[in-house]
Amino acid sequence: MSTLTLDQAQTVVTVALRHARTAGYQPLAVAVLDARGVMKAFAAEDGTSLRREEIARGKAHGALAFGIGSRALAARAQTQPQFIAAVTHAVGGSLIPVPGGVLIRGADKTIIGAVGISGDVSDNDEKAALAGIEAAGLAADPG
Repeated sequence: MSTLTLDQAQTVVTVALRHARTAGYQPLAVAVLDARGVMKAFAAEDGTSLRREEIARGKAHGALAFGIGSRALAARAQTQPQFIAAVTHAVGGSLIPVPGGVLIRGADKTIIGAVGISGDVSDNDEKAALAGIEAAGLAADPG
């Protein structure tokens, strides 16, 4: 079974932020959680707005909790808003059902973690996450 290493998590953060700067995104917060939901790596760029850490963590946590990327959670929120609202309440608010929460899969396809990014529009947050995961040599599952 694969595990997410600290080196891989730090690569995800570094490359996601580099991608954002190259693409001209707004300042980002990047949270990488391991399969247990424990913070493995985090960074917030200068100029991020208030509460970006919690939003980034909520995107990653939601992906882990459901086993699907937050893009799929966003689609589910459209068709089942009461369910998503109830689950968000049940998990203490730590579920943000918009793109930018991407599952990280190991070589054996098991979920080994998730990255959540917040700061720009959700599609750009997700693009930065995908760039970071790919650079770490891991498989991304945005949902």
